[in-house]
Amino acid sequence: MRRLRALRWTTAVPLLAAVLLALTWGTKPPTVVLVLVAAVLAGAVLAAVHHAEVVAHRVGEPFGSLLLAVAVTVIEVGLIVTLMVSGGHDTSTLARDTVFAAVMITCNGIVGAALLVAALRDGVARFGAPGTTTALATIATLATLTLVLPTFTTSTPGPEFSGSQLAFAAIASLALYALFVFVQTVRHRDYFLPEREGGSDPEVHAEPPSDRTALVSLGLLLVALVSVVGLAKIESPAIEDAVASIGAPQSAVGVVIALLVLQPETLAAVRNARRGRVQISLNLAFGSAMASIGLTIPTLAVASIWLDPPLVLGLGSTEIVLLAITVLVGAMTAPLGSATLQQAGLRLVLFAAFLFLAVVP
Repeated sequence: MRRLRALRWTTAVPLLAAVLLALTWGTKPPTVVLVLVAAVLAGAVLAAVHHAEVVAHRVGEPFGSLLLAVAVTVIEVGLIVTLMVSGGHDTSTLARDTVFAAVMITCNGIVGAALLVAALRDGVARFGAPGTTTALATIATLATLTLVLPTFTTSTPGPEFSGSQLAFAAIASLALYALFVFVQTVRHRDYFLPEREGGSDPEVHAEPPSDRTALVSLGLLLVALVSVVGLAKIESPAIEDAVASIGAPQSAVGVVIALLVLQPETLAAVRNARRGRVQISLNLAFGSAMASIGLTIPTLAVASIWLDPPLVLGLGSTEIVLLAITVLVGAMTAPLGSATLQQAGLRLVLFAAFLFLAVVP
């Protein structure tokens, strides 16, 4: 009976979210409707996590983590391009702000929360050093090529790439991401598997779902993710008003929206950490960061042919410092294959610093 009830709500909520998205898209709903949108958005996030776990259980790891990260990122990229096409000059930094926010949220917020939960559970959070180190190195390289170098190049004024530089960054990003996916899923798949399967957790050791169940969950997962991103966009005017009322910069809107969009990965990562599957949590977090860069920049490089606003990618000095210390802290932990409450606290403090400085730059 419990499984039947879970099946019913996890099926109904994504469909309800899709209907609500269709009814409210392109409108300015009143406050009452915005409250309903927020409630349904939260339910769609929970449903997305459920269906992602069903699909992951069927296809196995690390394919399940990769699927969720790529699915969210593809939808997020579509939203960025749509906003840049219709938003005018004010959207010139939207891609940079969104990608940087995704990196900081995943590498500090999600990783910090997962390590905290796992360390509280077992004393020490354990994960595979080779896979984690490889992922972190890839993120550091991608972020430097696409977000740091534009600040220092001299071919064009301002923190922008020239056409040829943007093409190189796009090709390099896509190549590095594709190479990582090959290493993660084929060549060194064992580096990205959990060292233990969560003890006596019945969900971990249950029989995999049937092909039909997995396909239904895949479809509902995509519906839920589209609805999450779309409903977050519906909420954006209210978010913009709230940001303006406290005197925060416009870039803070992108941070709030990124927090909403990344909720499925956050919840999935924390749930896996509670089961002792820290490596899966890290796969989700780092995979989302890599996909955000490796898929967004190539797409925008092509879309920039038709985009009116300039594509500003270079970070400011504050953001570069935050990125550098994030990579440094990760590089000092990843090779160890374990983390304590201290390492979790470091990441969560960096995440808090990122949020604070996004509001008070």
